[in-house]
Amino acid sequence: MKAVRFSTFGHPLKVVEVVEEPDAALKPGEARLEVLATPINPSDLLTLTGQYGQLPKLPATPGNEGVGRVVEVKDSTAVRVGDVVFLPLGAGTWRTQLVAPADTLVPLPPGTDVKQASMMFINPPTADIMLRQFVTLQPGEWVLQNAANSAVGRYVISLAKLAGYKTLNVVRREELAPELKGLGADVVLVDGEDLPERVREATGGAKVRLALDAVGGDSTMRLGDSLATGGVVVNYGVMSGKGPKLSAAASIFKDITLRGFWLVLWMKRTPREEQRALFARLAGLVANGTLQTPVEGTFTLDDIKDALARGMEGGRAGKVLLTPNGKV
Repeated sequence: MKAVRFSTFGHPLKVVEVVEEPDAALKPGEARLEVLATPINPSDLLTLTGQYGQLPKLPATPGNEGVGRVVEVKDSTAVRVGDVVFLPLGAGTWRTQLVAPADTLVPLPPGTDVKQASMMFINPPTADIMLRQFVTLQPGEWVLQNAANSAVGRYVISLAKLAGYKTLNVVRREELAPELKGLGADVVLVDGEDLPERVREATGGAKVRLALDAVGGDSTMRLGDSLATGGVVVNYGVMSGKGPKLSAAASIFKDITLRGFWLVLWMKRTPREEQRALFARLAGLVANGTLQTPVEGTFTLDDIKDALARGMEGGRAGKVLLTPNGKV
């Protein structure tokens, strides 16, 4: 069995290596899975650099989500050999095989695209929860977001459209507009100092009460300045490398609130039944094609450094996936 391993935190290209590991013997109730597809997420890169909010004990194998096929089961009827299932969240999925309790494994809905399903457990719930948890929006209301071409941003567009919300989508490159509008974006704006004025123009002065921020720094401030009095900015990432901030005008005179969101904390605080219901609903939307995100490319474990280099580049057309056992 092959696995990606890192024994120190640092630049991803410098700390990862591919190692051979012996196959673990199955205990009663366990299943062995061959990993079919697993994404490189921003949280994985932050984990490798030691900047994520929850870090593993080293040495460790990265990877938090994916899809696998059952190849062996011991003393359990929960799954069968050949079943295609979601990998356990946070299981260290950048490997050719992993072992998990059979009764925790959830099969993919019939007909679900394996690549799309491999990206289901982090970005789609992040988008869905942020749209619902902080502000109770009504159909026809606007949602403002930056990094709109990211995986989370694309899911926000699709989920907002499904709920009847309108989206204001902020990007860094104008050429992204046609693709996002094809996905269902109502308005696409290029980020800049005059963003608040252009938001008001695009909405006809409508009250925008919710903004989603993946960038931090001055970009967060422009979102806050674009909101109506009493609005909420939800920060879930710092792509700029700078912490989120609000202007004095927003925080004092408009009572704008800055909140943070981290899926790990949500899962710790949320009853398991509610989590299952959310993931079941999202799995159905992935299966019927409502939720999709582009895939930039697929790489084997032997090409992990090429995969990481591509995953860290700006201007990508989609997600980078690892297919540890070859093409899906």
